[in-house]
Amino acid sequence: MRKILSYIIIICVSALFVGCGADAAMRKGDKFYALGEYHDASLQYKKAYSATPPKERDTRGKRALKLADCYRRINYTQRAIAAYNNAIRYKQGDSLTQLHLGQQLLKNGSYKAAEKAFMAALDSLPGNKLAKAGLQSAQMAPKWKETGSQYTVKRENFFNSRRSDYSPMLTGDNYDQLYFTSTRNQAQGDELSGITGTKNGDIFVSYKDENGKWLKPEVIDTELNSAFDEGACSFTPDSRTMYLTQCTTDPSYPRYATICTSKRSDAAWSKPTVLELTKDTLSSYAHPAVSPDGEWLYFTSDMPGGMGGLDIWRIRVSDKGMGGVENLGEPINTPGDEMFPTFRPNGDLYFSSNGHPGMGGLDIFIAKPNQTDELNAKTNNSTTHQLYNSSTQKLNNSPSSTSYIIEHPGYPLNSQGDDFGMTFNGLLNEGYFSSNRGDGKGWDHIYSFVNPEIVQTVKGWVYEQDGYELPEALVYMVGNDGTNLKLSVKGDGSFEQKINPNVDYVFLGTCKGYLNHKEQLRVEPVEESEEYVLQFPLASITAPVLIDNIFYDFDKATLRPESTTALDELIKLLNENPNVTIELSAHCDYLGRDEYNKRLSQKRAENVVTYLIEHGIPADRLSPVGYGEEKPKVVKKKLTEKYPFLKENDVLTEEFIKALPEEQQEICNQLNRRTEFIVLRTTYGMFDKQTSAETSQKKSEQAPVEDTPEDFRP
Repeated sequence: MRKILSYIIIICVSALFVGCGADAAMRKGDKFYALGEYHDASLQYKKAYSATPPKERDTRGKRALKLADCYRRINYTQRAIAAYNNAIRYKQGDSLTQLHLGQQLLKNGSYKAAEKAFMAALDSLPGNKLAKAGLQSAQMAPKWKETGSQYTVKRENFFNSRRSDYSPMLTGDNYDQLYFTSTRNQAQGDELSGITGTKNGDIFVSYKDENGKWLKPEVIDTELNSAFDEGACSFTPDSRTMYLTQCTTDPSYPRYATICTSKRSDAAWSKPTVLELTKDTLSSYAHPAVSPDGEWLYFTSDMPGGMGGLDIWRIRVSDKGMGGVENLGEPINTPGDEMFPTFRPNGDLYFSSNGHPGMGGLDIFIAKPNQTDELNAKTNNSTTHQLYNSSTQKLNNSPSSTSYIIEHPGYPLNSQGDDFGMTFNGLLNEGYFSSNRGDGKGWDHIYSFVNPEIVQTVKGWVYEQDGYELPEALVYMVGNDGTNLKLSVKGDGSFEQKINPNVDYVFLGTCKGYLNHKEQLRVEPVEESEEYVLQFPLASITAPVLIDNIFYDFDKATLRPESTTALDELIKLLNENPNVTIELSAHCDYLGRDEYNKRLSQKRAENVVTYLIEHGIPADRLSPVGYGEEKPKVVKKKLTEKYPFLKENDVLTEEFIKALPEEQQEICNQLNRRTEFIVLRTTYGMFDKQTSAETSQKKSEQAPVEDTPEDFRP
């Protein structure tokens, strides 16, 4: 009897300790959960669940439900399904439990079981939009998978590690740099994330060599990365500013993601600076994406005023700062999560969502501007599915903004897993994205995609005449199909844009301190992809501009016939800039008498002006001046590339030239024998438009306006 009593005491004490241990684990788990550290919380909840006797059905069911919620959040799909089923078996599930179970079954590819779960959820929640979308997903996903699409998808193991690699982003003038986020061992910091159970993410980069082959990815070893989470980056059109997501750790405070900026200087990225989008400090801001024109920053947030879960928002970016936050609203946002916005250069918005009908977890969707040409256009991908035609839905609080048509690009771009983070190789429908498809641990990997299309594009370069590229330039693009765009150029002064057949386009290159330059383009239908190339040499307003290829008869002022091409280009320039007056000057070398050189150069300048007047340029816009040898040429940096013996700012005086070898002397004398112009005024004709002199003078001193120039609006 005494022995039996001892056993009873031991069992009671053991049960007491087990119960206390389970309760302690639950308290630790709840603490981790409140901080958003779901991986660490799941370890504690699992410990508590395992220590709970099966006969304590209510308690065991409640703990299974908490464990399931953590597994759902960290993409442990199969474990989440088992935990939800346990909670339901212990009669602790509700309608939301069925909804979440259905979502996990979708991610597992168990479409029939998912359909049953969503129907069970709808029995209690008949109006639930997420349950309706889930049911539609379970019914449509098998058909999408069977139908397929023109997309070809390939896992790119060269970029991937044994951990998570995600959110690729191509940048560079030739899209020869691939940035992405990785939790691989080379990431900074020694601690494991309480959210994922892996190291915190850092931003890595891979470069292409001269043969177009990708080099081994390397961690960015500047202050850009830290022991915290950094990732999901995006770049301004000139690639000089990076927007990125950063998530710091505080042992006593929930994790809130923030958007930061980093500046590139001398090929190195600076330490991130937090970007204050709103005054709300209790919401997360993540996944920044810059619009193709650089005027909007799109991002993901759970701040108040959204439609539920995570929404996509945007804020205007200008030289004066940021302001005017807008929720994109329907049809893009839903009660679910909309995340990872990015843009194809043609203006199409790509994003990921689990609130729209999809194939499993996060699916990639395309939001196309609802314009007449878009509605009438025929897609090359016959299996692209149009989900919504939002002809009346526009961005909230933005009456002039564009409405969207939402499309699902089908399988295999989308899968039963999470698919997100698109980036494009220029205007082509190819590039990279990330997905955790087929990974039991829920880790993400980088994939490539290709969708062959017949794409017609235009590529242009804006640069200073006789100089270098102008990365601050803007190009206005107008087409007779209603196209009206303002394009920012990249760091090399170039731009790319998709164009449509049977359309007439006009392009206007502009930059502060330079004259405008116009180009026209007629696009004909083609049977294969084609690229048009345009050049925009901009003449300086403040410095002399060389008129190249002007020829005169030897020792005479007579213009030679081969000069007409250059002169006609000058006429075009003056017609494109009708408010400009110029001084047309001719120059000689030091050979010959001063008086003779002066008369010869004056006559040459007058003959050029006569040609311009005969071809329609008003005489009062032109001032011919012959300087003889009075103004020797000042060497620009660009010229030193052609003539290495010269240095920038060298002045080609007689003394300077005579100190050179004979061959170099002749080169310098040729450079001095030149015809050029300089802008005198930019207000010609403005006084005739009932404008005061004061106002006209003020306009001439202002920087070019940001909107389309008045003489270039359709």
